[in-house]
Amino acid sequence: MANEGEKQTAARASLSYIQDGQVVGLGTGSTAAYFIQFLGERVRAGMKIRGVPTSMHSQQLAEKCGIPLVTLDEVEHIDVDVDGADEFDPQLNLIKGGGGALLREKIVASVSKKFVVVTDASKQVPVLGRFPLPVEVIPFAQSPVSREITALGAKVTLRRAADGSAYRTDEGHHILDCAFGNIADPSALARTLSAMPGVVEHGLFIHMASVVVLAKGSEVIELKR
Repeated sequence: MANEGEKQTAARASLSYIQDGQVVGLGTGSTAAYFIQFLGERVRAGMKIRGVPTSMHSQQLAEKCGIPLVTLDEVEHIDVDVDGADEFDPQLNLIKGGGGALLREKIVASVSKKFVVVTDASKQVPVLGRFPLPVEVIPFAQSPVSREITALGAKVTLRRAADGSAYRTDEGHHILDCAFGNIADPSALARTLSAMPGVVEHGLFIHMASVVVLAKGSEVIELKR
């Protein structure tokens, strides 16, 4: 419950980055969900923004909260993207994708002028790798990619849905959860994974975060890159 309180605190604090008239990226995951709900309160109070959701789940939540939505076909850029993370290191590199939306999350972050990451204290680590790294693959390439990543030293597990079938992302891909342990060189690993045929995207977000809004208890700390 302490984590839930911190998530809410961080999500509410991130509203200070949102201004009237902006296009806002709407992240995916438990902390981002709080942000969407709090942003919906602002919209119902009169704030004029448009949102770009990073998943079907976030789209449905935003619609429920009354947030007007647009697609990337309708806007040239996003002013501010607010999303969570599974881990972040002292350089504000991230592991994301625990919620299965890493592909759309990275696309939205890449076209945003500012990428605001909201987290609770449990997500701060000295070195990335405690959380298994999600790697999104096309189903056809799942086995060869799994073997390649295993050869790099990771324990690779195919993510499963609640019914036991292979989990499928909004784009119809599979996710391999790759336990590397400490990742000494996240940038090098990111390049290696991106070069593998069949890998659609990976959950290493290198030098993308503008600021991490971190809640520790009731305290809010802003860490900037």
